[in-house]
Amino acid sequence: MKLSDLFKVSLVASAVTLAACGGDIEITPTVNDNSTNTDNSVNNSNNTSGGDNSDDFECASYESDSGTVQGIFDGRDCIYNDSFASKTIEITSNITFSEIPDDGVHLFEQALLIGEDGNTTEGFEIPANGPTLTVEPGATLAFQSGEAIIRIARGAKIQANGTEEKPITFTSANAFDRFDSAGEGARYADWGGIIINGNGITDQCTDAERDASTCNVASEGITSYFGGDDNTDSSGSIKWAKIWYAGSGPKVGGEGDDLNSLTLNAVGSGSEFEYLHIHQGFDDGIEFFGGAATIKHIVVTDTQDDSFDFDAGWQGAGQFLYVQHGTVTLNDGTVVNMGNNGFESDGVKGESSPQVGPTNPTLANITIVTTDGNSVRDDDPSQAYKFDDEFNASIYNALLVKKNAVNSSCIQVTSDGEKQADNIMFNNSVMACSSNFTDTDTFAAGPLAGQTKASWFENSGSSEILTDDVSVLAENGFATNTASADVSINANDLSGLDSSFFESVDYIGAVSDQDTSSSWYKWVETAVNAAAQD
Repeated sequence: MKLSDLFKVSLVASAVTLAACGGDIEITPTVNDNSTNTDNSVNNSNNTSGGDNSDDFECASYESDSGTVQGIFDGRDCIYNDSFASKTIEITSNITFSEIPDDGVHLFEQALLIGEDGNTTEGFEIPANGPTLTVEPGATLAFQSGEAIIRIARGAKIQANGTEEKPITFTSANAFDRFDSAGEGARYADWGGIIINGNGITDQCTDAERDASTCNVASEGITSYFGGDDNTDSSGSIKWAKIWYAGSGPKVGGEGDDLNSLTLNAVGSGSEFEYLHIHQGFDDGIEFFGGAATIKHIVVTDTQDDSFDFDAGWQGAGQFLYVQHGTVTLNDGTVVNMGNNGFESDGVKGESSPQVGPTNPTLANITIVTTDGNSVRDDDPSQAYKFDDEFNASIYNALLVKKNAVNSSCIQVTSDGEKQADNIMFNNSVMACSSNFTDTDTFAAGPLAGQTKASWFENSGSSEILTDDVSVLAENGFATNTASADVSINANDLSGLDSSFFESVDYIGAVSDQDTSSSWYKWVETAVNAAAQD
């Protein structure tokens, strides 16, 4: 539904004089025309003098060359049409979206582009201090099309930091009956998702390009540029936030050139992503192209492709990552399977060099609950891990679960993944799957040729492989059953890892059944319950 059709409303200004307590109060409404045929790029804020102005919420605004640009408040929601934000408008000043009372929504027709984007080989200079997009606790931002994205340019920042009591929501406009004119409800690919372009290191550039400040990698889906030479760079943070029904594709490059729910393009370790629930995305939940960003307390449910996709030399870390594959019922009653890989683990996208090696994260406390279905997106099976392209990693306290499966397995190692499989280490981890390994049970080539994949996973007894009928999960289906008599190994307390990031634990998996009062337990519980209802 076009906003210009919804809100072609002129408010006739009138002067109302109220006599009370021996004085006069004048209320003068502002005349706003929000049609897309009218240039409302310069909008004066509402003028009131006295009285109750609870209906005059101040929508977000920013400064442009032509003046102040502000959204239109329709009495409940803030509306931002293509005069405010679009794929041709780059916002170059700070902008803040606040919580709107009474469950109001910030509604966008098109893309919200923060900061200037450009190619440094064509004379563009990356701003040292670009604008900041701030989203305050409790705010909801809703988008109306697959072209509607949030894009944070190099040098710009996003500060979307909710709280446990007031998380931030990024979602589809169709999640709200008042915007869902077709009555279709919210579904994957309703909007484009969030793209953050950083100045970090990606193997998609050469060392020479980094040294000359000419690293300019075109992002997937909708072209913008990322990459640089600083893996400590900060693009801001997103905390206590839900990203639902996002991602779309294929885009300009055809199949595979898709949008994810959250794309971290060479984002540096100065950025933080914590307490996120990503639900029902079209492509990946979070995809990394290089950089060194860290992730913590992340839930990904019912995303069509990969929940996490690591690529292009990512050197980050993650802890407390929960993945669950399931199904979605479409409007016509069709039930479709969601979920390909819990972790798509790619080591090299471009070319390794002295400045950047294969993707090599440290990951701890992971739970992946898979199904036996093939994803509606590409008809590929639900798997816990796919290791490809010379991937390296150290993985601690992982729990892999697949029950009653006859068509799929938990781990796939491709021929390219075998090339450095000796650098993939499972520590203190448990696999409880109907079928463990795709294709073969023995490595065909590489440094582990002839070795069984079971002995590789078990890592000299550090980890163990069980059957699928064991009680590794609590009755709630998501927390680890810490009293399970089927598990004979202990968790790694992570004391040997970087204590500035990794928290000490005494359990395997993402969530402990002994931790029911914690913010993390409640976050996962709420996310899993929401997914079950959707």
